[in-house]
Amino acid sequence: MKLHEKPFGIAIHGGAGTILREQMSEEKEGEYRSNLNAVIQAANKLLILGGTAIDAVELAVMMLEDCPLFNAGKGSVFTAQGGHEMDASIMDGTTLEAGAVSLIKSIKNPVQLARKVMEKSGHVFLAGEGAEKFAFEQGFEKMNDEYFYTDFRYEQLKSAQRSNAVVLDHTDLNEKKFGTVGAVALDIHGRLAAATSTGGMTNKQFGRVGDTPMIGSGTYADDRTVAVSCTGSGEYFIRANVAFQIHSMMLYGQSDIVQAASNVVQNELTKIGGDGGIIAIDRNGRIHFEFNTPGMYRASQSNGEEIYVGIYK
Repeated sequence: MKLHEKPFGIAIHGGAGTILREQMSEEKEGEYRSNLNAVIQAANKLLILGGTAIDAVELAVMMLEDCPLFNAGKGSVFTAQGGHEMDASIMDGTTLEAGAVSLIKSIKNPVQLARKVMEKSGHVFLAGEGAEKFAFEQGFEKMNDEYFYTDFRYEQLKSAQRSNAVVLDHTDLNEKKFGTVGAVALDIHGRLAAATSTGGMTNKQFGRVGDTPMIGSGTYADDRTVAVSCTGSGEYFIRANVAFQIHSMMLYGQSDIVQAASNVVQNELTKIGGDGGIIAIDRNGRIHFEFNTPGMYRASQSNGEEIYVGIYK
């Protein structure tokens, strides 16, 4: 069988929320679309050449972390103390191995560290100073605070502090954007993988951790079913165990990817007041986006088809 005859695909997201066409300038929309397109091209090329799903999702999320448009890595929002606390996770659907990090302050690409935790630490989840100590022992460079500084994010912090608000990823206090990035992939070898990364909440306190680094809540992959990456109101995604619940509906309930994602995001999540969305790819290469917000930055490509890029509902 030729490479292109085997199902493969990649899907990414750059966050969901109140993303409205009338509030988006043509120039800004062009920037988002251009960056999403570039990430898909790079990750898809890796898959075409026979690369693994785990390499593809790591590459895609690293590129999103390096782009200041998205709330992860370089574009991370500020905490109440004026610093950064980043979270990330990654999961291999073949082995069910996973790695996650939380409260990371000085690592350029938290998803890269999450993978190193999966492969080298003997653990699944490392946090805070311990996670950074492990990173430096593994040869990661310590980035200074200036690397993560952007005027746009700093203005968000000042606005939130004036309003005494904790905001997920806002530009206007009346709108909500859930700033997370993620990727899911199926490679030509039939392996699934998922990865997710975030800069957290603007003006957050108390070392808050959302769903992004939690395996089963924000990220999950199993070759028998599906790979899922989530973005949304993290507390609700944790309580609904969204990513794992989609997998479980497919494995035990015989739901397909659309039925499972729709039921969890549109029913189970909204019942408890949660909003956001997911990206998913199943073991047959079928890609699905599901969100209950006005928009979600997203893109995908599979089996040599044209790149799809979407922002609004």
